[in-house]
Amino acid sequence: MKALKELLINLFNFVGLAWWVEIATDSPRCTYYFGPFLTQQEAETATQGYMEDLQHEGAQGISSSVKRCKPNNLTVYDELEDLVGRRSSPVFSGQI
Repeated sequence: MKALKELLINLFNFVGLAWWVEIATDSPRCTYYFGPFLTQQEAETATQGYMEDLQHEGAQGISSSVKRCKPNNLTVYDELEDLVGRRSSPVFSGQI
């Protein structure tokens, strides 16, 4: 039975119908994907554990959603947003 479930999950994931937990954090500014899951309920049940793990790792501003998708990357770090958020100044200002 477990092998059949794994086969179905892989098939659903291949065609983009598997359920994934998407968790976004403000600090660090990342989006994490956990899955795939066969049902929305399974993904929702697992969400709290993933959020707790990220809290223990020091992440802040955590939000989550459960969706059908097919993520290309399981962790997306938004470096550009971090740089803009820090209001960094350019190294070269063009003035002499």
